[in-house]
Amino acid sequence: MVISAQLDYGSISNADNAEQLGELLTQCFASSPNDWQVYLNRIGQDNFRLIRQGEKIVGGLAIYTMGQWYGGQSIPMAGIAAVGIAPEYRGTGAAYTLMQCTLQELHQQGVPISTLYPATQVLYRKVGYEQAGIRCNWHIPTETIQWRDRTLPMSRVKPIRYEVFQDLYSQQAQTTNGNLNRNPAIWQNLLEAQTDQSVYAYLIGEQSQPEGYVICTQSQEADNLLLNIQDWAFLTPAAARRFWTFCADHRSQVRQVRWYSSLIDSLMLPLPEQTAQIRDQKRWMLRILDVSKALEKRGYPLPIETELHLQVQDELFPANNGNFILSVSQGRGKVTPGGTGEFRLHVRALASLFTSLLTPEQLRQMGYLDSTSAALSRATWLFSGSLPWMPDFF
Repeated sequence: MVISAQLDYGSISNADNAEQLGELLTQCFASSPNDWQVYLNRIGQDNFRLIRQGEKIVGGLAIYTMGQWYGGQSIPMAGIAAVGIAPEYRGTGAAYTLMQCTLQELHQQGVPISTLYPATQVLYRKVGYEQAGIRCNWHIPTETIQWRDRTLPMSRVKPIRYEVFQDLYSQQAQTTNGNLNRNPAIWQNLLEAQTDQSVYAYLIGEQSQPEGYVICTQSQEADNLLLNIQDWAFLTPAAARRFWTFCADHRSQVRQVRWYSSLIDSLMLPLPEQTAQIRDQKRWMLRILDVSKALEKRGYPLPIETELHLQVQDELFPANNGNFILSVSQGRGKVTPGGTGEFRLHVRALASLFTSLLTPEQLRQMGYLDSTSAALSRATWLFSGSLPWMPDFF
């Protein structure tokens, strides 16, 4: 696709494209050339996009094709990763052009939503993304856990294959807004050792009917040994208690346990004291590419039977502009054009509402939407749900 006299947008078409893009992204993210080849093979060459000036690669990115859970439904989603622009082209609008062309391609393919972790929010807000969820890195001193419940057995999994854990993960993920319906490359990122670390995986409960799992590594930080929880799923309270016992049983050597979760993590509720703290947190962003399709594929609270009359503004996609009626019945939505437009917001604000990160009232207070009181109440019912988060970074 020719986007100007200077820049072309497209895919990797030959070995030289792949080599140039690898050199560019290696420089952007301070990674090694070996990492690029692994990354290219894992995601697949067809899932990279680039812009070039003549024969020179100016920038590029990767696309993960997967899903994301909202309201108990998995919505097709394009995860954008590794957005990089050559240093000499930064500040020229190349990044905006790359993102705009990528989103237009995804929109034409009928992808409802896109998600990414931003290095800067300014760029992605320009193309319609907005804050949509959170990823918190928690840590807790091992000596404060104090659980001793070994009712359920634990069994080591060797060799580690993600198919062993996929069903358990999906049962937990579908209950949580924002969790991924993972691309195989996301699983590979979790399960393959980084540098010289070993990955350990355990099923919790009887092997014929497991109730959870934990995948972890150990690392050294200064004089402390750390237990890093890479991934976990617990379908029963007993599995959660066994997990905490597993962590506590490392106390003779391990000083801290670290894991990723939500800003409010129910996993910590059984602990005798709230000694866990957040080390850092990242916000991820979401772009609604197709308003009608996204609203129809999302799940809603089952008891609610109502209509919400929206008026949406979207500078990039004319099909998303205008009035829509969202009719909800038995947990599913149907969108038709028209209506009174009494619930007015930009597509960016709709992203924060769609994921349940912010309530309609919070968005109204910040000037992100204008609504009648009745429509505000209906939207509050429809988009109520768990605080959106995901354990994965991509």
